[in-house]
Amino acid sequence: MIITGILLALLAGSLVSLQTIFNSKVNERTGSWSTTTMVLFTGFIASFLISLLVEGTNTFSFQDMKPWYWLSGAIGVGVVFCLVQGMKLLGPTYAISIVLTSQLSFALLFDSMGWLGLEQIPFSWNQLLGVLVIVGGIILFKFGGLNKDTSESSDKSPRSTPSQP
Repeated sequence: MIITGILLALLAGSLVSLQTIFNSKVNERTGSWSTTTMVLFTGFIASFLISLLVEGTNTFSFQDMKPWYWLSGAIGVGVVFCLVQGMKLLGPTYAISIVLTSQLSFALLFDSMGWLGLEQIPFSWNQLLGVLVIVGGIILFKFGGLNKDTSESSDKSPRSTPSQP
């Protein structure tokens, strides 16, 4: 069971990255809101058809669901729109790094507090340290290396100037 969960989580991570790249390519041809609409509409069609195939009439069974859970689709609009904009402004790797770190940080907060109906998991300093290590990695990734112009100019010897007569 744990191995299956790990494999599914790895697959989800790769699919999120792939979807983000596709979303940014769609956004190059149309506006951000059009991209969001298209992404969520095609996602609706795909998930609806798969749900009908797998779950049949249980697709329409929504027993004992808290009313605010219906907002998850609207939250998805924010996710897609913000991700498309973040990719446009930051590039894929940097944007995804920040998104995943934010996701991990909020998951830690929600788990530790037991919010939104989650089972409360006791906070540990090791969990916080793990998030901070990831944040440090993002900072090193983005700002730690020399940029191309600086590294090229430091490899060259100073230009000699002609001597004055």
